[in-house]
Amino acid sequence: AQKKDEPERQRKDRTGGLPVQQEPTQEQLAHTLTVIRRRMRENGQVVVAVEPNPASEQSLRALRTADGASWWYAFTSFEEEMKGAEAVQSTFLVELEKLLDAALQVPEIQGIILTLEPHHQLDKTLLRIIKG
Repeated sequence: AQKKDEPERQRKDRTGGLPVQQEPTQEQLAHTLTVIRRRMRENGQVVVAVEPNPASEQSLRALRTADGASWWYAFTSFEEEMKGAEAVQSTFLVELEKLLDAALQVPEIQGIILTLEPHHQLDKTLLRIIKG
């Protein structure tokens, strides 16, 4: 959540350069979580970036924020991925529910940054709420 006196640069550093919604109201947050839950229940898919690793299975690319936390990030479409702050070289589609489940099971991941407009940082508490 952005503090009123926090400079834009610090906020972008904290979110890995992705713009994040400023202090959503309870109603905005509830609406966002409902939309994500509905998409998950409809077997919706998102685009995720992977780290190419020929020696083993590919792993999801994590974004490290200025506070040292690691987040996976997912795009709602290939068009959104193309608008991203960095060039993503390898992506694939994954079911949203499987991504949420995986994020909840990986201790070093704080959550998922989802590229809805604006971007949302969904920590593990919010992921559990979405899962129901």
